[in-house]
Amino acid sequence: MLPSVRRSVVTEHIDVLIVGAGLSGIGAAHQIQARFPGRSFAIFESRDAIGGTWDLFRYPGIRSDSDMQTLGYRFRPWTDEKSIADGPAILKYVRDTARETGIDERIRFGHRVNRAEWSSEDAQWTVEAAHGDDTVTVTCGFLYICSGYYRYDEGFTPNFEGTERFRGQIVHPQHWPEDLDYTGKKVVVIGSGATAVTLVPSMSDRADHVTMLQRSPTYIAALPAKDPITNGLRRLLGDRLSYPIARWKNVAFSTVTYQLSQRQPRLVKMFLRKAQQRALPAGYDIDTHFTPNYNPWDQRMCLVPDGDLFRAIRHGKASVVTDRITTFTEDGLELESGSQLEADVIVTATGLNLLAFGGIALTVDGREVSLPNTLAYKGMMLSDVPNFAFTVGYTNASWTLKADLVADYVCRLLAHMDEQGHTVCVPTNDDPTITTRPLLDFAAGYVQRSIDEFPRTGTRAPWQLGMSYAHDLVTLRHGRLEDDVLQFSS
Repeated sequence: MLPSVRRSVVTEHIDVLIVGAGLSGIGAAHQIQARFPGRSFAIFESRDAIGGTWDLFRYPGIRSDSDMQTLGYRFRPWTDEKSIADGPAILKYVRDTARETGIDERIRFGHRVNRAEWSSEDAQWTVEAAHGDDTVTVTCGFLYICSGYYRYDEGFTPNFEGTERFRGQIVHPQHWPEDLDYTGKKVVVIGSGATAVTLVPSMSDRADHVTMLQRSPTYIAALPAKDPITNGLRRLLGDRLSYPIARWKNVAFSTVTYQLSQRQPRLVKMFLRKAQQRALPAGYDIDTHFTPNYNPWDQRMCLVPDGDLFRAIRHGKASVVTDRITTFTEDGLELESGSQLEADVIVTATGLNLLAFGGIALTVDGREVSLPNTLAYKGMMLSDVPNFAFTVGYTNASWTLKADLVADYVCRLLAHMDEQGHTVCVPTNDDPTITTRPLLDFAAGYVQRSIDEFPRTGTRAPWQLGMSYAHDLVTLRHGRLEDDVLQFSS
């Protein structure tokens, strides 16, 4: 049992406390402010800036891997011509959203929430946050976690043999040095995910040559950075009217692509292969370098705007090597095949570490909450944890699509509690026949390494984390709130 929070140092009470000032947190705050103008809320942000992921990552070429018609907020149209946007443009969009409605004034920067204790007697949370060398303690009626699931202070790097011998520079994308100069140098990017396929073409403009070294391939598809249909609709109808149409067009496209990948994987493989044959040099070894041993969308598919990765390969500025590392050497890498890769700079785009709810220790009436022993209710609340919600986005579509729906649901829930005079809501599982599954049923390595530390999902509704926006739209935005699972009390 964790020691009790020291209630004597409580500084204030907040109706809704949001943790995280990234894409999800700013969107949640906007909806709460619009729906409940008289309700107090605040955002605790551990870092010193708005933007979350989009402020943290500073590597060359950082961009979205979802179109901005769906990664953008439902309530604020994305007006730039580029649908696949770069990181600085997305960061500006999030910050502008916060500034224009005064949400930025509700953010407490440098407040890292370490623990939160629920008291049924008081029907509130007591939340403890580190602020520099001080500890800030507040109470809140509802705790809303929008911190995502990445660990912000460290990325994942495997234990490579011989790194101490390498005379060049080793860089992880999560901690990109501002003064890194790779002009005219040989660069090796280790990895094959979204970060790697972004870095390789972006660095190839200045580097002598960039090699993407991968253990195994990833499915990669090219899309236009500027969507001609979306931009045509904008010119015809204007931003406000065209945005929901373009948003639904892209939702429909991604849904059909995902469902087709699940049901007709051979057809999707054939389509991707033909597109790659057109984009790559004649006779390129697609089987080795771009054909994974799993089906499309068993892991997240990487998007390359305007085929920039394929173009860099075609122009000889970049190459792909599929092999395993034996050891780092003084001048680069020795591979299992026996070949050598020379390098001046090695970028370990080897993945992320996950951290559930920002590492916050939760207790309910003095009992520590063991996250793996909880069930996720509708993919956004925890069993036996009162007045608590969290945001986890889709793995097969834009994160913000789900974040918007969770914020909608939280607002509906708070309004319902106001109308009925309830002060407490808590999901409770009384069905012993429900079996559990990992929260994210996703084969990516960064998920598999840490998913056992997260809550679980169940085999039946409402304990399932859905990956269908259309289904969630019905259940979260329009479905009934009261059921046999969600318990209300005063």
